[in-house]
Amino acid sequence: MAAAFASLPTFSVVNSSRFPRRRIGFSCSKKPLEVRCSSGNTRYTKQRGAFTSLKECAISLALSVGLMVSVPSIALSPNAHAVANPVIPDVSVLISGPPIKDPEALLRYALPIDNKAIREVQKPLEDITDSLKIAGVKALDSVERNVRQASRTLQQGKSIIVAGFAESKKDHGNEMIEKLEAGMQDMLKIVEDRKRDAVAPKQKEILKYVGGIEEDMVDGFPYEVPEEYRNMPLLKGRASVDMKVKIKDNPNIEDCVFRIVLDGYNAPVTAGNFVDLVERHFYDGMEIQRSDGFVVQTGDPEGPAEGFIDPSTEKTRTVPLEIMVTGEKTPFYGSTLEELGLYKAQVVIPFNAFGTMAMAREEFENDSGSSQVFWLLKESELTPSNSNILDGRYAVFGYVTDNEDFLADLKVGDVIESIQVVSGLENLANPSYKIAG
Repeated sequence: MAAAFASLPTFSVVNSSRFPRRRIGFSCSKKPLEVRCSSGNTRYTKQRGAFTSLKECAISLALSVGLMVSVPSIALSPNAHAVANPVIPDVSVLISGPPIKDPEALLRYALPIDNKAIREVQKPLEDITDSLKIAGVKALDSVERNVRQASRTLQQGKSIIVAGFAESKKDHGNEMIEKLEAGMQDMLKIVEDRKRDAVAPKQKEILKYVGGIEEDMVDGFPYEVPEEYRNMPLLKGRASVDMKVKIKDNPNIEDCVFRIVLDGYNAPVTAGNFVDLVERHFYDGMEIQRSDGFVVQTGDPEGPAEGFIDPSTEKTRTVPLEIMVTGEKTPFYGSTLEELGLYKAQVVIPFNAFGTMAMAREEFENDSGSSQVFWLLKESELTPSNSNILDGRYAVFGYVTDNEDFLADLKVGDVIESIQVVSGLENLANPSYKIAG
């Protein structure tokens, strides 16, 4: 048995009928079920419509415990029954060193580039975060080593980095290199002056230059979306949006603006759908509909519809489940990684960061996402970074990069005053919001 699943719990079920239907994307029976952990190791197999193995059963139940902390609801199949020796895939390889939890670092590594030289510059600059964990000014000696290593690596690999720029972006890329070099010199002066508090802001600045250099290596959109989705709104690149929320219960802040970076390189259909809805002002004035300390969710419109009704068709517009796996050139569509048998696969944009943004859907309908979105707030025993059971089951398409800590202050009833695209709208192909009606 894989180490990651060495002691999976069983679950007892308790009726609970006070919760609304479909808040995180799980289908519910008329009486939703509250799922509680207990010790033991009950195993399930699958007949048609039930669970395939201990792993799949545990994942579905664990999702209910984790995602449904205050809104528990999952329907267990009556066909599930115990088996003696289920086949359990080895998923221990999913845990491979300390996970990356910084949203901007995750976005840098998710870019479709292959330039080792710039990655070797990036790594010691990101390691400054660990250096700052050392107490007092002693941390500055470690920071200095990080910066000098990055500076040496940049000089040694500059020709390779420059050669990696897309032709149309070379001038901007060279400008970013100059700013990076100047920023690292500024950091060394900060260290010399022993100004520890100035390190983190400068680190964030110079890593933005690194990100700019890497984005200048992307030459167009790297693949074709499958034909059946090609005419949908598609984000062929990245876009940033500002979500302004009126927070009622925090006396120190009334209006908060969350910057969200949407990754169309790895989820063009999902991100494109969201940007199109933003341009329709679909979310403006909508309330936060769930906030339980584990996730924040919105996007369920008033009335019987559970998603966006396209005025041109008068039907709910849905998007497919969309998962990009490391090493693949295009995303997988319509199936979870478990269903594809890709138990050891790593997703490119994982549920690692506080404020990871994903599309909600019905539990047993992979392609039922529409307008409901959620942000993951915390890790739990069931959703640790780098071995997260949500990865490969829900489509991540962005991260909150500014003010993400305030997501935890959002409460049900807080109002999204507006969401606005602040950059990258030119990357939206087939925008339906421009069509009359």
